[in-house]
Amino acid sequence: MGFFKEFKDDFSQAVNELMPEESENPTGQDALENDDMVVNTLDSEVDTESELSKLNGLLEQVAETPASQAVVKPQQVAEMEREFAREVRRADARTVVEERKKMNEETMTANEKQIMGVNPDAISDETTVITEGTSINGDINAEGSIDIRGRIGGNVTCNGKLVITGILEGNSNSSEFFADAAKIEGEVNSTGTVKIGIGSVVIGNITASSAVIAGAIKGDIDVQGPVVVDTSAVVMGNIKSRSVQINNGAVIEGFCSQCYADIDVQGLFEDKKGN
Repeated sequence: MGFFKEFKDDFSQAVNELMPEESENPTGQDALENDDMVVNTLDSEVDTESELSKLNGLLEQVAETPASQAVVKPQQVAEMEREFAREVRRADARTVVEERKKMNEETMTANEKQIMGVNPDAISDETTVITEGTSINGDINAEGSIDIRGRIGGNVTCNGKLVITGILEGNSNSSEFFADAAKIEGEVNSTGTVKIGIGSVVIGNITASSAVIAGAIKGDIDVQGPVVVDTSAVVMGNIKSRSVQINNGAVIEGFCSQCYADIDVQGLFEDKKGN
């Protein structure tokens, strides 16, 4: 009771200081009403310790909540900003590396690309198969390999390997050529090896970097590298190569010239004649 009495007196003194005119001359009735109000609010017994503990609990909640938010939220935002900045730097670095690589590949020559392991002509791993009993009239182009088991009436071009076990009536261009018991009427052009297996018949010229002949060919063979003419081979045409190997039993009706050899044959005989 003493605590609230002192609080009342302090409150009354503060009111008197703020409103001196009204507090100095109160009427008797007003004074009685004020005293009644004070007495009536203190009729019931108040547990001061319980009320103070509740007040302290509320003050702690009000004080702790903003403090926790003020500490956690800026830290989270700062960490997110740092992570975002790191991702931006990584993306910029990858972009620079890719652009430089692209510029280097564009300025490199074909030989430099081969040395660096870059394939100038992108070759797909996919293989197009023309099944047996299928007949197509028209040209065929493919980035990968082609396996012809049926019949094609048209030119065939592919970046990969061309395998023919059926019939091709048209010219062909590929990185590698293989014919097995096939019937081909047209030019055979390859940047790699040409292999004509047993039972295959080719009517047309052959141009490649190397060749192995075991079938029948009616046409000229122009190869920058070596040529192997196997026992079962029949060639009606001229052979131009770097070197030629003719196995026993092979039939060749034409001229063989090793014009791509490193030896200067004409110069050799001219030196002998001069001496």
